[in-house]
Amino acid sequence: MATLVEKAQKFVLQKLNEELPNSYLYHNYTHTQRVVKHVTEIIEAERLNEVDTEILQLAAWFHDIGYIKGGSDHEKHGAEIANEFLTEHGFPPEKIKIIQEAILSTSMDIEPETPLQKMLCDADFSHFASKNYEEVSSLLREEFKQLGIRIYSDREWIEENIKMFNQHHKFFTLHAVEHWQPQKNKNLLSLNKELKKIKKKKKEDRLKASVLDGKIQKQKLPERGIETMFRVTLKNHITLSDIADTKANILLSVNAIIISLAISNLIPKLDNPSNSYLIYPTLIFLIFSLVSMGLSVLATRPNVTSGKFTKEDVENKKVNLLFFGNFHKMKLNEFEWAINEVMKDKDYLYSSMTKDLYFLGVVLHRKYKILRLTYAIFLFGIVFSVLAFGIAFQISETAI
Repeated sequence: MATLVEKAQKFVLQKLNEELPNSYLYHNYTHTQRVVKHVTEIIEAERLNEVDTEILQLAAWFHDIGYIKGGSDHEKHGAEIANEFLTEHGFPPEKIKIIQEAILSTSMDIEPETPLQKMLCDADFSHFASKNYEEVSSLLREEFKQLGIRIYSDREWIEENIKMFNQHHKFFTLHAVEHWQPQKNKNLLSLNKELKKIKKKKKEDRLKASVLDGKIQKQKLPERGIETMFRVTLKNHITLSDIADTKANILLSVNAIIISLAISNLIPKLDNPSNSYLIYPTLIFLIFSLVSMGLSVLATRPNVTSGKFTKEDVENKKVNLLFFGNFHKMKLNEFEWAINEVMKDKDYLYSSMTKDLYFLGVVLHRKYKILRLTYAIFLFGIVFSVLAFGIAFQISETAI
């Protein structure tokens, strides 16, 4: 049976997936996962007992769910949602209050007081000590832009980050100070160096050179925030696809075991006339297992593509060269020419990335739709089979 923390994780994933606007590029499920991961790290370092561990993990899962109701007062909304969920699951009111206070303490204008609040705040801002801080920071910057909060220039954004590092943030727990503060200091040093470069020389449009037919063409580099958005989103899609394949493999394994046990232990007994009443329940049992296996295979079965494209397809921007299924049968020189066409055309490049993202989503929808049906059939089959066996035993006893 799933623990309350596991139920909370599933609830938060579903809520954020269904109700959180796509504009939230930073404050999303990925951020929540990162906070939970670092909370777990602090729990192990501080050697918390089971009660405090459960409270802190639940607070971490719910700390940013309030963004589904908007960025304003999201801590308050998150505390309310946590209260509703935990109350429904019979969680003690005094523990719910501790979780709500911990969630509220993550606000920038509140100083955490209790050890649990300090642990949650440290985990919430652990990205300040991340080795890929620049990527994470650019997601937040792009989120502000998408939400219409503010558009920062490069200099403004670096100055805002330095101000946050120096004036508005500090780590509280010994583990964070010992293990995270050094990397945070390195990130601050990098920000200061970058700011000095900008002050020394006015910001210029970044250029990238691409050699085509002996000529150097200059074009603007894509904005880093957009690149990060595509990279993170594609990674999340691929992760979800792996999860779907894992679930399908679990169903395949379970049903294979069920069928093996039925063939080795149950079917040989059907030769005995006294066991004839077991024939129909056994058939029902096996049919549902076979159907579940078939659907599991369908969920993981890859689509077959032609693997070829024409020069006209590239010139008309009709082919997506970022997907291997569209070029795996082409010759190397033809593919090199086509990929160069993509690289020198910014619109074509973004269009290809968008199509790749879209069709990954379509495949994910198909997989999860089939998986949902498979789990429903598997569950119904188990219940129906048990009922069938029960009825068959009852009939056989009556006949005797």
